[in-house]
Amino acid sequence: MKNLIPDNVSDKTNVFDVLKERGFIEQTTDEDAVRALLANEKIKFYIGFDPTADCLHVGHFMQVIIMMYMQKYGHTPVVLIGGGTGMVGDPSGRTDMRKMMTQDTIEENCRAFEKLFEKFLDFDDEWKYEGNDGVYSPGHETKTPEPGKAVSVNNASWLLPLNYIEFVRKIGTHFNVNTMLRAECFKQRMEQGLSFFEFNYMLMQSYDFMVMARDFDVKMEFGGNDQWSNIIGGVDLARKEAGKKVYGMTFSLLTTSEGKKMGKTQKGALWLDADRTSPYEFFQYWRNVADADVNKCLRMLTFLPMDEVNRLSALEGAEINKAKEILAFEITKLVHGEEEANKAMEAARAAFSSGGPSGVAMADIPTTTINASEFGGEGKGLVNLLKQVGLVQSNSDGFRTIEQGGLSLNGNKILEKRYMVTSADFDDGVLVIKKGKKKYHKIEIVG
Repeated sequence: MKNLIPDNVSDKTNVFDVLKERGFIEQTTDEDAVRALLANEKIKFYIGFDPTADCLHVGHFMQVIIMMYMQKYGHTPVVLIGGGTGMVGDPSGRTDMRKMMTQDTIEENCRAFEKLFEKFLDFDDEWKYEGNDGVYSPGHETKTPEPGKAVSVNNASWLLPLNYIEFVRKIGTHFNVNTMLRAECFKQRMEQGLSFFEFNYMLMQSYDFMVMARDFDVKMEFGGNDQWSNIIGGVDLARKEAGKKVYGMTFSLLTTSEGKKMGKTQKGALWLDADRTSPYEFFQYWRNVADADVNKCLRMLTFLPMDEVNRLSALEGAEINKAKEILAFEITKLVHGEEEANKAMEAARAAFSSGGPSGVAMADIPTTTINASEFGGEGKGLVNLLKQVGLVQSNSDGFRTIEQGGLSLNGNKILEKRYMVTSADFDDGVLVIKKGKKKYHKIEIVG
């Protein structure tokens, strides 16, 4: 069985206590009952993932880690891919409506998600859910999953065939609109306006929980803290419609000490796919987290024992950088493998040295290939180049960086804000841009 969590991660035997120790748990529907359940039974539980892109990002990663902990302690993860709910879009935590995707795009994203989950969880590939043709027609599983092995299910199998009138008569009657409007998942949308389209999302997610509790005995739903209202809806619906006693648990969102979501870069999301975010860029993100966020990231995103987490978190001054390097290495190893993590660390160390990046490590620095013709004649404006490769977001940001002395090309500091980059700035077709003390980008010319 795939086991990416070392046995020394904790001396506790109940996964509830492990999750509590690591600081994951925010809310439970019944803490004493949940703790007893996880101590005395090996249960099926689920976390839902809507396929809003063709790749998982850091925002999903903590949920994946929680599933890994649960599997480590013998419980069965049910990965719910939201092929049905993805057609609506979760309004939780959003100020505007999600862009609607075609069904083909959603199905393609679902397949990509399923492939990525296989990197982190051990699946029973023979298990299948045979579907559900509507509210009144329970589906069935082909077999009982192998103990502790994960299974995957797509809620399109039971949501897409639903008859709308039957659904609202059978399910909608259990939901009070006034109560729904007070739910946390809708709060941020009320000022801008919440569409009826999105208003249905809570019913759909609640129905997911009921179906899985009824058809293959799922006993818990996990989710981010912004999912609490949706989870409560599912707990109530499973009791009323299926006569099932189920539970919910939420976890803190992955945020910085300033309350901002982690995983946002100048280029957008921090992806778990090397083709979308290189191992070097991934490593650098975690190497550069704020000092105040080191403890949280070590606790939640690595499998280091808590005594080691606390030791590293207590480092001060320049010593905290050692903790950040270990943090970056451990997360990168988990996502991209030990070989890529070592290469990224070597590249980072080279980049931070006085001589700048060189040798083999240089190959791991983020790279953009540009046609040589763009640097002919008078050349290409440096600020435009910085924007093109994602080192700055605006002209004013670029000008300010240059004026403050924070920009160099192949080791040569540039102070002229309207500097034109020409082929003469390249060494053997390569130009390394350094912004500040830690950010590098390599330009290679072709043609």
